[in-house]
Amino acid sequence: MSGPSPFATWWATYALATGVLPVGLDSAGFEVLSRITLTLACAAWLVAAAGLAQRAHGGRRAETPAALTTVAATAVLGTGFSVTGRQPLAEALLALATLLWVVLLTAETEGRRGTVFLRCVATQGLAMLGATLAAAEAAAWLAHAALVLFWLGLALYGFALFRFQPRQVEEGRGDHWLAAGALAFSALAAAKLLSADSARLYLWNEDNVSALRTTTVTLLVLALIACVALLLAELFWPRHHYDVRRWATVFAAAVTATAALAVAAALDVPWLDVAGEVLLWIAVAAWLGCTAWALASARAGARRSRVRSRARR
Repeated sequence: MSGPSPFATWWATYALATGVLPVGLDSAGFEVLSRITLTLACAAWLVAAAGLAQRAHGGRRAETPAALTTVAATAVLGTGFSVTGRQPLAEALLALATLLWVVLLTAETEGRRGTVFLRCVATQGLAMLGATLAAAEAAAWLAHAALVLFWLGLALYGFALFRFQPRQVEEGRGDHWLAAGALAFSALAAAKLLSADSARLYLWNEDNVSALRTTTVTLLVLALIACVALLLAELFWPRHHYDVRRWATVFAAAVTATAALAVAAALDVPWLDVAGEVLLWIAVAAWLGCTAWALASARAGARRSRVRSRARR
């Protein structure tokens, strides 16, 4: 996920990748770690939002990839707050994310790289948060609105897949993983829609449930296949240099693990719950590794800047 402002882009992608982890960690029962990562994601979201606001105040257009990533991060944070019982805050974040989504949905994304999937990611983020709040607040209308957004997100994925350049699997700098991450995010949103149903709400009839179950399982399987394929591509065409877009890879790992846990709970599949927890720790390891890589890259960049400064003198 690149753009003319690496500052806003880095913090937005970091907030999104980190913000998914609390949802997965909470599902797995690791509440303390969930709260820690949620706090980190909130801090990153605030910095990203401030960066985008500063650009807008200065009369410069905020780059669409960073802005759409911030929309998705806002929805993810709202979901994290909802599962901790902070429904008013989650509702406020849903309203903010929806407003930004309406403004940015028709904006042009750059090139034919992985960023073309950001519209799908942002839309499914709204669907996920809407379904989560519908279950918490017993709001049937919100669940039905989330269902519409879910199907719209799948349509946007199809359009993005048509635009995506397959050679990005070889040449991409990390954002090509959004092709898998968007599938997993869609599976997560579908699982939340299934879990939102209850005897009190009676959201879906048998046909709806059957279609949602089939779609959920299909999306998760496709996401896992895509992750394996992209991992093999990384082995064949290794990327040795750090890039801000690498956080899209962490997002894909985190959301795939979280989706597996959510699908296991929604469909009552115990073995998938175990697999999801294994994937979750892999995602945590990827998050730690990317954080260390980012810090090492920042230190190296600072050293090069000091050397150039001395050379000018």
